[in-house]
Amino acid sequence: MAPELTTARWLRRVDREDGPIYLAILRALETAIGEGELQPGEQLPPQRTVAGVLGVDFTTVTRAYSAARAKGLVEGAVGRGTFVAGRPADDEVGMVDLSMNLPPPPKGLNFAALLKETARAVLERTDAQALMAYHPGAGSIAQKAAAAAWLAPCLGEVSPERMLITPGAQTALATILGMTMRRGEALIVEPLTYPGVRALAAHLGLRLIACPVDSQGFAPEDLTRLCAEERPKAIYCIPTLQNPTATTMGLERRRQIAAIARAAGVALIEDDAYGRLPTEPLPALATFAPDLTWYVATTSKCLSPGLRTAFVAAPSPAAARDLAEALRAISLMASPLTAAIATAWIREGAAERLLAAIRAEAAERQAIARAILPQAQGEADGIHLWLDLPDHWPGERLREVAHLRGLSLVTADAFAAGPVHRGGLRISLGGPAKQAVLAQALHGVAAILAAPPGDTRLIV
Repeated sequence: MAPELTTARWLRRVDREDGPIYLAILRALETAIGEGELQPGEQLPPQRTVAGVLGVDFTTVTRAYSAARAKGLVEGAVGRGTFVAGRPADDEVGMVDLSMNLPPPPKGLNFAALLKETARAVLERTDAQALMAYHPGAGSIAQKAAAAAWLAPCLGEVSPERMLITPGAQTALATILGMTMRRGEALIVEPLTYPGVRALAAHLGLRLIACPVDSQGFAPEDLTRLCAEERPKAIYCIPTLQNPTATTMGLERRRQIAAIARAAGVALIEDDAYGRLPTEPLPALATFAPDLTWYVATTSKCLSPGLRTAFVAAPSPAAARDLAEALRAISLMASPLTAAIATAWIREGAAERLLAAIRAEAAERQAIARAILPQAQGEADGIHLWLDLPDHWPGERLREVAHLRGLSLVTADAFAAGPVHRGGLRISLGGPAKQAVLAQALHGVAAILAAPPGDTRLIV
């Protein structure tokens, strides 16, 4: 069956006995979208194809498509066709997720159409059998060069020989920690840190040492002291838009941390998941100590988590080869198709356009959040905020009440590397499909925090 006819299966729902044919087409389309047969971003068949399948005039289909557009069911893209629109805000029901850090829907860009176009182009110019076969090594030369170009605003110029392509940042971090550290060795982290590293440390039997921080990250005096006392094997941190506190380490502090690591002979593991989000990113820690630093950057927070593609800049070409062998033992390879899509986006400029659209949407969501929760802490370029909790609001009770009100939240205990840490709430802004839903959810958070924990009105 031709592709355009495959996408026209919903036309079987058209009931010719149910009034004017254009309304029957409209109702069939509306039902297919409502029942999930047609998904947001999915391209509809051309109007002439529909007319041919149904045996009706072209103008009848044009009238039906126009009515669907007027109702907000579909949206047109000049030169590309007609696509199912995203869900309207009042259709978003059930739990609203403010807990998972996702990039928001890109403003003014049809992500589904971009993904389809790129996948089609990749398959058209590549032998599909070869593309989907086993691929040795951690990325091709072209993929590594694209990764180096993508990361240049943060890393500067990096030889592709130091670059690796991995199936996500978690795989990269697991492999780096497993390759460079042994059970019982110490890993210095921030008091509130990425939960994935907490889980890896528990799995590998590593000792997490929480270093005190200030508004810019590690306190230099404390880091120097812990390096001397604990003799750690590595220091792990998220310098840009830290997860969960949303703080960014300043330029001078980055120099200080790199100098401390060098003086102590300790490796740095820099998790730069959010590094490309700022319009003018600061130089990565790795630029100050490239020979000591394992630099990890995922596409999940600035492009799409579904790519499952991350990039690693190793301290040296030899270290990159060692990591490639370890990655092959653990994960064999990154997904060839998604890695090819990420590479194509970077090389053809689509990644920068997508990033710009995500930044634009994130900025608007940040403005909404600050208007509703002015006490929240974060930066305009980020996709999450941090909110210190009042002493009378324990995290467990907050999550319980929020859940009853249809909100999914994550509190400080999910990030704690030790018993001493701030109490608070990380608010992720990218999960809700629409800004109106996000605003409603944030008003819900504000209402919860404004009331005593025992107020039964919170759960209605």
